Amino acid sequence: MASILTTAEELHHALSEGRYDDGGPIRLLDVRWRLDRPDGRPDYRSGHIPGAQYVALDHDLASHDAPVTEGRHPLPSIDDLQAAARRWGIDDGDTVVVYDDAKNMASARAWWLLRYAGFADVRLLDGALRAWSDAGYETEEGDAETPAPGSVELSYRALPSLALDDVAGFAEDGLLLDARAGERYRGETEPIDPRAGHVPGAVSAPTTENVGDDGRFRSPEDLRSRFRMLGADDGMSVGVYCGSGVTAAHQAVALTLAGFEATLFPGSWSQWSNHPELPVATGPEPR
Repeated sequence: MASILTTAEELHHALSEGRYDDGGPIRLLDVRWRLDRPDGRPDYRSGHIPGAQYVALDHDLASHDAPVTEGRHPLPSIDDLQAAARRWGIDDGDTVVVYDDAKNMASARAWWLLRYAGFADVRLLDGALRAWSDAGYETEEGDAETPAPGSVELSYRALPSLALDDVAGFAEDGLLLDARAGERYRGETEPIDPRAGHVPGAVSAPTTENVGDDGRFRSPEDLRSRFRMLGADDGMSVGVYCGSGVTAAHQAVALTLAGFEATLFPGSWSQWSNHPELPVATGPEPR
């Protein structure tokens, strides 16, 4: 399996050499997005890693014409994703490096989606843009030069995933992690989706606990210990969801680093809660 993370120093060296020793030509993707500021282009234009192409999560990494019952960020069609990847200049055999400015909570969506679409070598800049800046490396303003169109061929289902109809059974028979903040899991607050609470049987596992204060992922050993305490066993595929399938991808990265297979529910709580016929649980996990 290709590397999952890259340090700022490794990326800087690879850019100077034109490639990683164990990879292909580098394509950089800047995935700035936050719930309170979904359009990350102004931040991107104020300073990004030289050559990075801006990725609009709401438009490039999600379908924007799906019904509300599919959730807030349903997967884009494979044709739309492939067209976007080619626009970013990606060819088969390239190494894609993704980052954002929020501990990779958004850019992990690009990592998971490209891997799900069969692209083998996608890496996250560990520590995100902060790690690059803290290392003293330069950024550039404005828009990066448009690359020559790529020719990558993509096809979905290279990673396991959960459809809406699969979720209840998965939670009953296995381990399903809820990556949202604890207060949303417990149903104490719900700022955006129609119902508060969680999928019955799901276990609370806030994504923020996967990283340290510096935004870097905890060690594989620490992550493995965390997920084992939550109920993961060797050889187990662990399900994960969040609000709309964005930060759940970050949890999928952490699970992969820890040596577990992650099975992501792309529709996440925004899809589940838009189906009034589905049950909702509230309160803390039973002891």
